[in-house]
Amino acid sequence: MKGRPHGGSVSSMQTTYVMVKPDGVQRGLVGEIIGRFEAKGLQLVGLKGVVPSEEIARAHYAVHSERPFFEGLIKFVTSGPVVCMAWRGVEAIKVARGLIGPTNGRDAAPGTIRGDFGMDMGFNMIHGSDAEETAEFELNLWFPDGTMDWSCDSQKWVYES
Repeated sequence: MKGRPHGGSVSSMQTTYVMVKPDGVQRGLVGEIIGRFEAKGLQLVGLKGVVPSEEIARAHYAVHSERPFFEGLIKFVTSGPVVCMAWRGVEAIKVARGLIGPTNGRDAAPGTIRGDFGMDMGFNMIHGSDAEETAEFELNLWFPDGTMDWSCDSQKWVYES
């Protein structure tokens, strides 16, 4: 069973990066957020809490470096602890983005993390990779020693055989 769940193809298995930002940590939402990913059926393969350095924050958000909000974003994400996670599953990137919801909490549907807990564009509690290339970059940035490889017995109850 290791490495391939029932019903899922090897090619659709992905690992994605998800980060609870300082506002989510300060609001005590880490357990709720982890619970939603676990309840959905994704497998947690990486977890750590850190206060990001300015260097790693700039690398993570480099795509926004020319935007007017960039410096504020860097100040915000380095203002306190974040919780870095790696989640594995079939189409994990799409699934995680669906759980998270749109950037602006006021636009996010109820049932999504941002829809249930967010009211702002900037304080939106959570980040999730948006593509395979982004996930690979972010996972290498935040988990340079790699993620865990373990067999999750509950996966046989997540994916139909």
